Amino acid sequence: QVQLAESGGGLVQAGGSLRLSCAASGRTFSRSAMGWFRQSSGTEREYVASINWRSTVTDYGASVKGRFTTSRDNAKNTVYLQMNSLKPEDTAVYYCAARLGLMSSVANEYEYWGQGTQVTVSS
Repeated sequence: QVQLAESGGGLVQAGGSLRLSCAASGRTFSRSAMGWFRQSSGTEREYVASINWRSTVTDYGASVKGRFTTSRDNAKNTVYLQMNSLKPEDTAVYYCAARLGLMSSVANEYEYWGQGTQVTVSS
């Protein structure tokens, strides 16, 4: 079992930056691939980024590539999402998710989810 809790969301102006954190508990975190997804009202959950358990591989959705960076610190049981050059269209609730095994960009392949944190980007 893995429990996840996101933090770091808030209101920021376009062009600004935010760093989201996802604190995990549970013995299997260090062997879990982690993903970030986002969802705004009336839309489906969108893939943002993922990272493997050893931090050797990362992957990004097309809409955030080059602006967002994900990383993790297994000693602290935490995964991060650094978001730069934010745009109003990045406004959404951001979720972290965990799965044992390989990274994935498919939401329903993740077994554990946090409660989400709101990110609002003003123009």
